[in-house]
Amino acid sequence: MTKKTLLILSLLCLMFGIEANAKKFPVLKFEKTTIDFGELNPDDPQVTCVFKFTNVGKSKLIINQVKTSCGCTTADYTKDPISPGGTGYITVKYDGTGNRPGRIMKGIQVFSNAKEGMSRIFIRGELKSLPREQKHK
Repeated sequence: MTKKTLLILSLLCLMFGIEANAKKFPVLKFEKTTIDFGELNPDDPQVTCVFKFTNVGKSKLIINQVKTSCGCTTADYTKDPISPGGTGYITVKYDGTGNRPGRIMKGIQVFSNAKEGMSRIFIRGELKSLPREQKHK
């Protein structure tokens, strides 16, 4: 074989090897990427929701870290590896105590070993203002 033919065969093997490995990544698929709380009561502005997801890939999914966009939002998540076809959750809690009334939109970053590395999910709603008579107490 010539050096040129050997080089071409090596490159083809490398390309097909990379493509085959790319198909073995875990894939994180959420049922919903946004949950809307609607109107939040100013007397009790604490809400919780659960984002459910499935690993639709071909290898185990590991959630490395979940980051929220502010201190008023916290998250807990499935810590064990999730096999292909398996499901997991991310529980998000929002506490609007002391926050100004108005629309809320909070982002949550999900870091994993999936091909994309980072996914985003969101919560939103509207924190209503206190009635006038309660404001002046």
